[in-house]
Amino acid sequence: MNRLMLINGPNLNLLGTREPGIYGSHTLQDVVAEVKHVTDDFGYDLEDYQSNHEGAMVDKIQEAGRTCSGIILNAAAYTHTSIAIRDAIASIPVPVIEVHISNIHTREEFRHHSMLASVCKAQIVGLGIKGYRYAALALLEK
Repeated sequence: MNRLMLINGPNLNLLGTREPGIYGSHTLQDVVAEVKHVTDDFGYDLEDYQSNHEGAMVDKIQEAGRTCSGIILNAAAYTHTSIAIRDAIASIPVPVIEVHISNIHTREEFRHHSMLASVCKAQIVGLGIKGYRYAALALLEK
């Protein structure tokens, strides 16, 4: 399977206008382009998906577990609350790298704990949208 899945969660469709002091001025399309540069260099296809709905994200993770060789996931607020997304990641055979644009560990206390980190291959936080590129490289470089 020469395909990566990029999944972004709630409110990330508002990147570029949503709290630019925290998330910067880049749009979700900029995020996709950042990852696509890497996947193209490695001869991989990229499928990108964004949803504000937890169940839809669970469905996409399960599907990607059968059709992709890895997942880059920014579950946004669901990172801190979703056992369902955690269990979906734990149930698939492909690696998942958790990405956050901001440093969740220096923000509000409720953002410090990730329900997903223990079932993900790695966590990249606080590097802006470059974190997505680093996640793609980590999944594709052998």
